[in-house]
Amino acid sequence: MNYPLDMKFRILAFAPQISVIDAGGATICYVQQKMFRLKEAVNVFTDQSKKQLLCEIKSDRVIDFSACYSFFDTSGEKFGSVSRKGMRSLWKAHYEINDEDGNRYASISEENPMAKVFDSLLGEIPVVGLLCGYFFHPMYLGTSVNGSSLFRLTKQRSFLESSYKIDKLADADPVEELRALMSMIMMALLERRRG
Repeated sequence: MNYPLDMKFRILAFAPQISVIDAGGATICYVQQKMFRLKEAVNVFTDQSKKQLLCEIKSDRVIDFSACYSFFDTSGEKFGSVSRKGMRSLWKAHYEINDEDGNRYASISEENPMAKVFDSLLGEIPVVGLLCGYFFHPMYLGTSVNGSSLFRLTKQRSFLESSYKIDKLADADPVEELRALMSMIMMALLERRRG
């Protein structure tokens, strides 16, 4: 993948839809969340035509307070998961990325929780809420188990839609890179609702 990646939420859509585009303008994937499901279900396609499925993300429970979201390839094999740490995520978002066997591979933590608090509070005020996307930009850092930085997800200035930038901070093999990307997509879907 050619970094940095841009993750753009489609505006005026019934179900959340995301396009992930690399630095060269090529589409990496197109994400569509399934509507009216008790458990979260997200389909990830290779592009907007939705002809070729890249993978699926499925939740292990109905309530997402401390849910685990597993990643499955087209053959149905699990290649990893991301789990939200409920109590730890109340103030500062915290997610753990696991490999296919459930072993912790990395974690994603919010770098500045106050940016999200102000973004959420001011976003609810009429007129001011339209402009707060230009001022507060939550950032999330992905770190390995040994503490080294792997990637950074940053909310970008935007008007009426959410846009994120993904920067790669360390090399990873293709499976780890795909696992990290799916984790960031699922985290962005969840955190977008929170602010």
